[in-house]
Amino acid sequence: SLASHDLDIRGAGNLLGAEQSGHIREVGLELFQHMLEEAVHAARREAGEAGEGDAAEPEWTPQINVGAAVLIPEDYVADLGVRLALYRRLGMLENSAEIDGFAAELIDRFGPLPELVENLLDVMTIKRLCRDAGVARVEAGEKGAVLSFHEDRFANPAGLVAFIGRQSAGVKLRADHSLLIPGEWGAAEDRLKGVREIVTSLAEIAGAGG
Repeated sequence: SLASHDLDIRGAGNLLGAEQSGHIREVGLELFQHMLEEAVHAARREAGEAGEGDAAEPEWTPQINVGAAVLIPEDYVADLGVRLALYRRLGMLENSAEIDGFAAELIDRFGPLPELVENLLDVMTIKRLCRDAGVARVEAGEKGAVLSFHEDRFANPAGLVAFIGRQSAGVKLRADHSLLIPGEWGAAEDRLKGVREIVTSLAEIAGAGG
């Protein structure tokens, strides 16, 4: 609770970029989301929603670094309690459709989305797609992105090879099993768009292999 209040009062800053300092700016929303997802998973297990109990797949949280500021700013949602409730709800959304519905609700209640909130929703969408694709970590910068797979495995290896073959020169699977994708993404919105397109494709390929 204290970490959540601290995050909201002091601001998340450039959570996904290099310009970070201090404890809350190092962990920020990532820690908040990780703790929240663990709590949600535990609650579902207690309620029997996991289906197989201890045999269910352990929860894991994709780490996304695209150098974009993500936040529900105070001048958009003034009430601290409401902002914290929105963060909690956002962490429990399951898919892109629910995230889109959440965005529509925000617009209806508070007005047009600020860029910081749009970035936040984009990052949450990317995280859900990464879960579907089995992507554990995304590091994106001005010159492209590096994606690391959960447990160094991909659900559809043949599909991944075909995907790489369809891309422009420079896309390759590195010795450490991470996927290198060059790009020209000078602006944060370009990185968000580029990464979202990549993980959308990978999620579809992974699903086809299942």
